Amino acid sequence: MSQKLIPDLLAPDLRIVFCGTALGTKSFQEKAYYAKPGNKFWPTLHEIGLTPRQFQPQEYRKLLALGIGLTDLSKTAHGNDADLTMSDFDIDATKEKIERYQPQVWAFTSKKAGAIFLGKSTSKIEYGLQDNPVGSTQLYILCSPSGLATRWWNKDIWLGIDRILRKADCLPAHPSRNQP
Repeated sequence: MSQKLIPDLLAPDLRIVFCGTALGTKSFQEKAYYAKPGNKFWPTLHEIGLTPRQFQPQEYRKLLALGIGLTDLSKTAHGNDADLTMSDFDIDATKEKIERYQPQVWAFTSKKAGAIFLGKSTSKIEYGLQDNPVGSTQLYILCSPSGLATRWWNKDIWLGIDRILRKADCLPAHPSRNQP
């Protein structure tokens, strides 16, 4: 498949861009990021204070107004990570997006996504802030919010994003959770 499955949600100077490996099957069907029931992405964004309420996957475009972007390493393949091959991922295009848009943080939503981008084995990288920024963009590796990765789930790793953004003064001290 040569066409993009779902458009990137990117703009210059975002606070954070979340980057997965590829759309899962349900996300592909719904044409929305992190759409499979049981995925912790949307509730976690709200729980850690990045969104004023819990958005539904189909509302993903509203994140841009909050300074949050979304993309994947593969824009042409979908499915479980085990079904994807290295040729499905476009590392150069991802790096170009980081350099072009320069968000404060580029957060990989799984150790696998971060490892693929960094060209390392998952056993050779740690969760959290990485030592090799791209320009002024800090790279951060999160545990996967996928229901298939529940045994590796740790919300504290996601809370680290909140701390980095607050330290960089690009997140209010107490975001209102009562806004629509």
